[in-house]
Amino acid sequence: MPEPLPASPPAKRLAWYWRELRIGIPVPILSAWFFSALFGDPFLTTLVYALCIGILIQALIEGGRHGLCYCLRRQRPDDPGALNNWPGWHWMAPLVVVASLSAYFPGYALGDLLLGVHRPPGSLFYHPRALKLILALVLLISVSFVYFLYLRGRVVLLDARTQAANRSAAENQLKLLESQLEPHMLFNTLANLRVLIGVDPPQAQAMLDHLSAFLRAMLEASRTGSHSLEAEFARIADYLELMQIRMGPRLQSRLDLPAALAGLPVPPLLLQPLVENAIKHGLEGQVDGGRIDVVARREGATLVLYVRDTGAGLGAVAGNGTRFGLQHVRERLAALYGNAATFALDAGADTDGGAQATVRLPIPPEIRP
Repeated sequence: MPEPLPASPPAKRLAWYWRELRIGIPVPILSAWFFSALFGDPFLTTLVYALCIGILIQALIEGGRHGLCYCLRRQRPDDPGALNNWPGWHWMAPLVVVASLSAYFPGYALGDLLLGVHRPPGSLFYHPRALKLILALVLLISVSFVYFLYLRGRVVLLDARTQAANRSAAENQLKLLESQLEPHMLFNTLANLRVLIGVDPPQAQAMLDHLSAFLRAMLEASRTGSHSLEAEFARIADYLELMQIRMGPRLQSRLDLPAALAGLPVPPLLLQPLVENAIKHGLEGQVDGGRIDVVARREGATLVLYVRDTGAGLGAVAGNGTRFGLQHVRERLAALYGNAATFALDAGADTDGGAQATVRLPIPPEIRP
């Protein structure tokens, strides 16, 4: 089935029609060479007739095809063939026959007009055998041309379906990763909450309030493919409040989000596993705790997000746990951005030690100033 017709604007639609007609130009050229060799007529003269007849046939076929699809869409809006501008061979086969026979004689007359040839009325019927042979060849060429369009359309359609299937698989993978991440974070928090209920009920109540707010935000974010960087930082703030109750003064945090970057879209749950990883493997095992900084910066057309801790460093990250959060971030970035986004985990560059996770995301072109 041929390539779908562009919806708008009119200039693009006209360009699309011209591209469709242009595909048929090599066919008349080959036909002119064949008929010139068959009947011994001059090639240029035969080419003029072949172009007039061929383009007129193609225009009738293309116009008829889109007209049929328009009528079918009005009767059955969900018809897949009509939506892809292919009414089916049961419509196209008679259309090709009618278009070929209807366009031959006007196309021949147009060729006479362009070449200044004057023929007696009905002279084309003086040689019925030759006429039948020519019409049969014209019909064969028209069917071959339409079949070429059909095959090309099938390739385009299969490619579109493949891309849609890949996108669906990526989305399903992300949903699976998110469903794995939420219990991972939730079980850790509930275990801490269970301890607090016995030793510090007021703190447990405050922790439960923050947990409710965090889970509500997670539920809202799970229904969308992206949200603002400001919303992402707000969720990180909720999570850090939960950890603050658990760790007390041992945990210090700083969130740095410039106002100009607050509205940029980012995937939900992108930074939370990095923050959780920094606390679990970097700060929690330290007697004095430490500090965690979450910073957003812009470098040209790139959004750069830093999660920096002053904890135990990369050795603790490599030697403990399954590094689930880090793998989660890598897989999400690869699925959503391909090679356009990067993730790196490095040792702290200053005397504070610790580790720094850096995420680089492309800023969408439509929102770049």
